[in-house]
Amino acid sequence: MIHIRAAGALDAAAMAELLNAIIAQGGTTALTTPVTRTDILDWIARAPDLSAWHIAEDDSGTLLGFQWIAPHAKLPPQAADIATFVGIGKTGLGTGSALFRATAQAARNLGYDWINATIRADNTGGLAYYQSRGFEDYKTETGVQLANGLRVDRVRKRFTL
Repeated sequence: MIHIRAAGALDAAAMAELLNAIIAQGGTTALTTPVTRTDILDWIARAPDLSAWHIAEDDSGTLLGFQWIAPHAKLPPQAADIATFVGIGKTGLGTGSALFRATAQAARNLGYDWINATIRADNTGGLAYYQSRGFEDYKTETGVQLANGLRVDRVRKRFTL
């Protein structure tokens, strides 16, 4: 069974480990360098009153994935940006669906009108995930350079709350 709860400081190391495995695999995130527990804690601390962080665990307490919403400088104040990370080999189990139910409710509670997802155009799994949640394409960015020099196209999707 999947359990969703708010993420906290004690989860940061496991979240960094899960995310680093995804970064190392490549192809699905714009992040290209490993992150640390401190990085995660810094992200959580950026806008604590305007963001929500959730983790998904199994019955044994093993981290399956995590998701957050937060304001973003390129978005209007009525929009939150979303990021979703599910452990390698843990997709297709309902983790993302369970996380999004909690995140969408948190976005409403925080007063947001819509959620933005920015996905690499070559991340077919990510595009399908957000599409299946009801996100709709509204913009495409071409030739965006990542930190490692790779250029990718990105699709921006919008979910109206």
